[in-house]
Amino acid sequence: MSNKTFTFTLQVRWGDSDRLGHVNNTRFVEYLQEGRVQFLDAVFGGPGKRGAAVVRTLTTEFLHPILDDSGPLTIDLWITSVGNTSYGVQHVVTDREGTVCARAEALMVAFDLDTSTSRPLEERERALLGEYLVAE
Repeated sequence: MSNKTFTFTLQVRWGDSDRLGHVNNTRFVEYLQEGRVQFLDAVFGGPGKRGAAVVRTLTTEFLHPILDDSGPLTIDLWITSVGNTSYGVQHVVTDREGTVCARAEALMVAFDLDTSTSRPLEERERALLGEYLVAE
């Protein structure tokens, strides 16, 4: 087990707010995806250096609204579990004041693009993901 986490920073974009003046929940999911893609690229050494994976489940807890001036946002990510074909990714989104705005966990499934089915994680993938495995 490790306490290694990945941190990604992004700005709230002009078009992210809805008519109520806060970032819509669907944009939260986009932020999570952006952070997760950057995290996995960093873990595996860049785009194209990791096997395909798909999101099987995404559980999100919305804790505090994000407004136009809430940024830059910080997304901390780490691995919560590594199985035979899947792994869990925890996300914590905080605003510029350090307020936790959301927590989310994605269950990622290694995917074979040719057969459209799950595949076992390779040993290399398991080892690299294990570097960010945090006991909760």
